[in-house]
Amino acid sequence: MLRSLVLATLATAAVGTAGLGPLPPLTPFSSPDALTVAVEKSGDPSADGTFRLTCGDRAEGDHPAAEDACGRLGQLAREGGDPFRPVPRDQMCTQVYGGPALAHVTGTWQGRRVDARFSRANGCEIGRWENLEPLLPLVRG
Repeated sequence: MLRSLVLATLATAAVGTAGLGPLPPLTPFSSPDALTVAVEKSGDPSADGTFRLTCGDRAEGDHPAAEDACGRLGQLAREGGDPFRPVPRDQMCTQVYGGPALAHVTGTWQGRRVDARFSRANGCEIGRWENLEPLLPLVRG
């Protein structure tokens, strides 16, 4: 009985696709990265504010370093990491203060939702911030 059911299903599938030729390969759906970057207390009034950035075929938005920021995001995507992941709670970090700068990044990157906060409160946070320059502005602590 099971054999008959399997053969009937295969026959139906073969008839249903007869004459159509091979199916095209599946291509992954990709939409542009679209982020909003809010920066405050950076020490540079031109770097503080809320900026939009879209990275697709070309960089778009009012981000002050849009092209370079998209280039960096593309490089990070190729490396396969997640630059928006927070520092693990059990991570040991140097107690170095990098200044009062804060940033909040929201939107989508590589098809994933982003809602990440950045500071320069210690060595780990400074490293996260600098990893995303020029999406986040260059800050001298």
